[in-house]
Amino acid sequence: MTGAGAEAPRRTDVAIVGAGAAGLFAGIWAGRAAQESGAALRVEAFDGARRLGAKILVAGGGRCNVTHWRVDDADYAGSTPPAIRKVLRRFGVDETVRFFADLGVELKQEDTGKLFPVSDDAHTVLHALLDAARAAGVRLTHPDRVEGIERTSDGFLVRAASGHVLARRVILCTGGKALPKSGSDGAGLEFARTLGHSITDHLIPALVPLRLPERHWITELSGLTVPAELVLRSGTGKKLVSFTDSTLCTHFGLSGPSVLNISRHWTMARFEDPGARLELSWTPGTEVEAVDRALVDAKGRGVGSVLRTWLPERLMRAVCAAADADPAATAQQLPRERRRALAQLVAGTPLPVTGDRGYTFAEAMAGGVPLAEIRLETMESRLVPGLYLAGEVCDVDGRIGGFNFQWAWASGHVAGSSAARALLASPAG
Repeated sequence: MTGAGAEAPRRTDVAIVGAGAAGLFAGIWAGRAAQESGAALRVEAFDGARRLGAKILVAGGGRCNVTHWRVDDADYAGSTPPAIRKVLRRFGVDETVRFFADLGVELKQEDTGKLFPVSDDAHTVLHALLDAARAAGVRLTHPDRVEGIERTSDGFLVRAASGHVLARRVILCTGGKALPKSGSDGAGLEFARTLGHSITDHLIPALVPLRLPERHWITELSGLTVPAELVLRSGTGKKLVSFTDSTLCTHFGLSGPSVLNISRHWTMARFEDPGARLELSWTPGTEVEAVDRALVDAKGRGVGSVLRTWLPERLMRAVCAAADADPAATAQQLPRERRRALAQLVAGTPLPVTGDRGYTFAEAMAGGVPLAEIRLETMESRLVPGLYLAGEVCDVDGRIGGFNFQWAWASGHVAGSSAARALLASPAG
């Protein structure tokens, strides 16, 4: 595409910046609203990617976890639960399932509660969205990176790589900073800031693996996957939040659903409480005292034999080595301090986390434009009339399981349909 020249800007009615999950959804519903009214609205979605839908294609291991069977505000962090709930209620799981079914994409529910396409192929989801956008009359312009957005007397000047566009309404669906190779480089946050919005004090990777010190004993278990509980505690020891799920030991530290889910909470907590800490229980639901009691009560049996009740052999031996405890020794043969240290490592291993793997490996971003600055019934900015926001650019991030997609569908639906209806109701519409 050629750079912007001296030609007069072309015009569109709704310019959507970013054609990922939220952007495609916003375009579909804006286009459908216009078609249902019988009016002609020009809806155009801009994206810098040569191929659209990178995040959709990598989601769920290439299968695309479209949503979860049960979604509520408790599955999210960032802005306040009532604000998040207000948007989610506008387009819920049932509506999502029906929407995709109408496009020929049947979803199946797995034991985890996650909903995937029966094809187990994310391309099924992406192709359906692209086809629906085109059917709704959305012009998909890519690769065409938006480089800036300015207010005008009657709308916005969108400075795209291909030229300038005058838009009556703009919907920001640029995502955050996670997976930058997909095009999410934070530009949308700067657009929002330039137009007058504030951004949360902290922007951090969310749903991201955590690093441990080199040669920490857990890194020697690389490849081991077990169910475990991650617990975040305050500097005073108060339990703040916990997640129990599959946990993967890696050469750099820890990954897996439990780790990804707690990662943003750990980082955010450290801003307020430098003493906040993480613990890992290899025995979810069984406390340190219960493990210690089991060791003591198993008279005549080696501690390794007792721990095999909970732990696979490789993990059992690693825990014993870390506690400097011979697996063949009985609890009575171990000094009390060593036995207690062993029980602590089993049910509450302290994790000296050194950081995370950054946006390159994060599945989402925590932080963004506060929902307090957005009219939640329409997703229109309270500060910039005619500007709408949807998806990850907002200060909302969900846990693993399709929750971030559900936020994209809900907020995109509200933003797209509201922007179109506002134009259709205006004198110039």
